[in-house]
Amino acid sequence: MIKIKEVQSRKDLRAFVKFPFKLYRYCKQWVPPLIGQEMKTFDKSVNPVFENADARYFLAYRDNEIVGRVAAIINWLEVDSQGIRKMRFGWFDFVDDTAVSKALLATVEDIGKAHNMEFMEGPIGFSNLDKVGVTTEGFEHMGSMITWYNHPYYAKHFETHGFTVEKRYQESHFYFHDIKPETFQKVQSLIKRRYQLECLNFSRTRDIMSYTEEMFDVFEKSHEKLSSFVEINQKQREYFKKKFIKFLNPELVKFVVNKEGKLIAFAIVTPSFAEALKKINGRLFPFGFRHLLYAKKYSKKAVFYLIGVLPEYQNKGVTAIIFNEYYKEFENNGAKEFLRGPELEDNIAIQQIWKHFNPVVFRRRCTFKKSIE
Repeated sequence: MIKIKEVQSRKDLRAFVKFPFKLYRYCKQWVPPLIGQEMKTFDKSVNPVFENADARYFLAYRDNEIVGRVAAIINWLEVDSQGIRKMRFGWFDFVDDTAVSKALLATVEDIGKAHNMEFMEGPIGFSNLDKVGVTTEGFEHMGSMITWYNHPYYAKHFETHGFTVEKRYQESHFYFHDIKPETFQKVQSLIKRRYQLECLNFSRTRDIMSYTEEMFDVFEKSHEKLSSFVEINQKQREYFKKKFIKFLNPELVKFVVNKEGKLIAFAIVTPSFAEALKKINGRLFPFGFRHLLYAKKYSKKAVFYLIGVLPEYQNKGVTAIIFNEYYKEFENNGAKEFLRGPELEDNIAIQQIWKHFNPVVFRRRCTFKKSIE
């Protein structure tokens, strides 16, 4: 018999965070999160998302053993501002038993009914800066710090329980030897002159901070038309700055400004921390920091994490300026492989940006949706 218990204590929350470590302990492709960081993500006194969102966490037990988990989420900015009565759920993991997944999803649905929600969708996080989607193709490839990985049976469970695919995402990669710099080297000079633009490069993290507010503005304006968009409030912005800034190499952050010094485009690339996170298995102490610092300096894989261009500058070749600067960086640091995603499959504009890099889709994922009767 399956019993669902709500997380009530810090001990319960730690069990919630650590359940995937047991579920994926023999999976070479699964990348562990940092336990301490996950605990802070779910802590209502730390994560400012809870000013505009509610979340409850549940564990599924069978014979006093944890066999599943789920976070039930309502983003009130989405519900009240956009009129989308969506019951979100994320951090959804379970053993291959439909009774377990059914019980967890039924718990989420009950909360949705109590709040008059019209449908439930997941797995998704609190906002569009969180992880998203169930992997449906590409299980042989290692996960990453910015995505969830899951066993192949997950999608079958959703179908069994009457869910349908809502949004489709893809992840792709390309290699340095496939980059044809002539496609952007000449163009970028012309674009700079025509629109009086300049690319800013950095060597110190603190120099980036004065542009981060503008960066969030550009990010929101360049993504607000996407179906997954949800506003990010000011406190969330501050939270994400503190959460991710330590993982950034300032040399891999590129800002483009106009003649007035206004930020009109940006890109953030991070080293791949997947291998390092595998080695430290969720713990920074005593030696986890060493692995992360080594990856930050020497990883030959890089992840294109965020990119944004103001709508009025889109389709004007601005990304050629950014790619030219990155090409010079990658020539110097010896990076060999570049990962992208997840990106919505219907986001044609972002896909056109990469058409000259011979990208290959190596993983697909999706969210699932079901009406709440």
